[in-house]
Amino acid sequence: MLTSGASDLVGRVLAGRYRLRAPIGAGASGRVYVADDVRLRRRVAVKVLHAALADDTGFLRRFRAEAQLAASLHHPNVMAVYDWGEDDLPFMVLELLEGGSLRGMLDRDHRLTPAQAAHVGRQVASALDYAHVRGLVHRDIKPANLLFDEHGIVRVADFGLARALAEASWTEPAGALLGTARYASPEQATGTPLGARADLYALALVIVEAVTGTVPFTADTPVGTLMARTHAAISAPASLGPLAAVVERAGQVDPEDRYPDAATMASALADAAAALPPPGPLVLSGIHEVGDDPHPTQVGVVRQELFDQDQSDDTALFDQRPPRPTPARWPGLAAIMPAFVAGLVVVALAVAGIAVANAGDSGGRVAVPNLQGLQRLTAADRAARSGVAIDIRTTSSAEPAGIVVGQSPAAGSWASRGSAVTLVVSSGPRPVPIAQYGGKGAAEVKLLLADAGFVVGPDVVQHDETVAPNGVIGTDPAAGTPVAPGSIVKVVISDGPAPRTVPTITGPISYDAAAAAISAVQLKPVQSTDYSDTVPVGQFIRTSPPGGTPVPRDSTVTVIFSKGPQFITVPDVTNQPVENGAGLINSLGLVADIQGFQPGKKIKAQSVPPGTQVRLSTHITLTL
Repeated sequence: MLTSGASDLVGRVLAGRYRLRAPIGAGASGRVYVADDVRLRRRVAVKVLHAALADDTGFLRRFRAEAQLAASLHHPNVMAVYDWGEDDLPFMVLELLEGGSLRGMLDRDHRLTPAQAAHVGRQVASALDYAHVRGLVHRDIKPANLLFDEHGIVRVADFGLARALAEASWTEPAGALLGTARYASPEQATGTPLGARADLYALALVIVEAVTGTVPFTADTPVGTLMARTHAAISAPASLGPLAAVVERAGQVDPEDRYPDAATMASALADAAAALPPPGPLVLSGIHEVGDDPHPTQVGVVRQELFDQDQSDDTALFDQRPPRPTPARWPGLAAIMPAFVAGLVVVALAVAGIAVANAGDSGGRVAVPNLQGLQRLTAADRAARSGVAIDIRTTSSAEPAGIVVGQSPAAGSWASRGSAVTLVVSSGPRPVPIAQYGGKGAAEVKLLLADAGFVVGPDVVQHDETVAPNGVIGTDPAAGTPVAPGSIVKVVISDGPAPRTVPTITGPISYDAAAAAISAVQLKPVQSTDYSDTVPVGQFIRTSPPGGTPVPRDSTVTVIFSKGPQFITVPDVTNQPVENGAGLINSLGLVADIQGFQPGKKIKAQSVPPGTQVRLSTHITLTL
């Protein structure tokens, strides 16, 4: 059994596909590695869970279910799950995000401005809304699970893992409790089942820490932290500005007093962002190799948990020097010169002034809400509440049908009240034709279908005249059929040729005619003879197997013709003891009738003379 140590797994190839290169994160549940996908030739992140979890049946059952559900999530602010499996240890394959985590930024004393926190929080709330609508509660929102790509776009990681770990019978000394306590909602102290609003409470805590560097209600022990939150709501510091009201609403003790859903909280964050200056670029932490936490049980010590990462290039993987801060490129603001930034600030202030001036007009101007990642109906409702109309355009994309994948004007722009925002709505992935897989093994075909983005359904087994048993006939739908990725495709397996029914043949008939009828159904005729007391010599008697019997294709069918009655030569049994003589006659297929039977007495005469030819079963009378 492998351990969770980094040195044990570096260089290991999991599932024959993912080569682990170097550790880039560690936490209560496992360790994260940068890895090479040798099949698709791309760099990925692989999260390998601790060895003790591999023997925990409750955890593995929940892990498989949650991993499948997490892999089905497709949202701009949700970390993509590419694959999952168990190779001595359970693991998940994820997209590699090179911007590092919010935890890494805070550990380097790079706090967020309120505008930056509003921008990041709005993206996280959008991801939570997308997951909550699909019945998936995160349960472990914290800075270590908020990662950034190289442009500074945040992704929420570890959907479903917290729920799987809740069923595990094993915990590290740090355990799941440490990660839970720092960002736990009050209901976790009472054992109340967690709902979607627990994620909103945790997000409020993260926003406060991102701006101030401290987590509200953090006590010396996990239990103390949990209990402190059951007595009072989060009190937001004044430094949060317009964010304070959002944090305090989401940070209520009673879940019913918080925002009703993540979509509403995202709208509130958007309103707060509109009242703040434009966010400046983030200083990303990047990814880097990490070691074990020297103080895993201290609540006040911030760990590099799970996804704290920095540089991913080959030369930097083992560089222990602090990385040079990398400015994040906000969408549309990448590589902007300082003078241009100053100009944008002036323009933003001017636009804000115009908006204020127009506020008293009958029409007015409103901030365009962020509608990307939402379901079409949800986006329409949010747009209406924001005071804008929508114009729908559709396009094929990797997102599920009905998800908004683009909008114009962009979120945060000013628009006239009642004007239309053009939404680009996904019609689902573009159908692609299924390849021809005949001649390959079933296991290989299923792997190729999965790699092509299809869901492999249960096998279809059917007879085939040309493909050997257990060979692949094709797929259902058939090769060449355009099918959308994510659709169910079944592998059609051969059960060999269909059985044949032996023809029913009646005489009189010649052997050639009988053989032709048998050959016509791809059976092999063979001629034979047998005695018959009723069928004349040379006439057809029967087939073996009989007509109407199902047999495998190419089976042999014997066509039997008559040799006429069977004759037996009567032996001479006179002067023999009666037991011997009667036994000999019976053994030849004749019937011995004994008159005056006495044991050991000799036979004096027999009714049919010796040497006479008689039919089978003829009676011979023996006289003593």
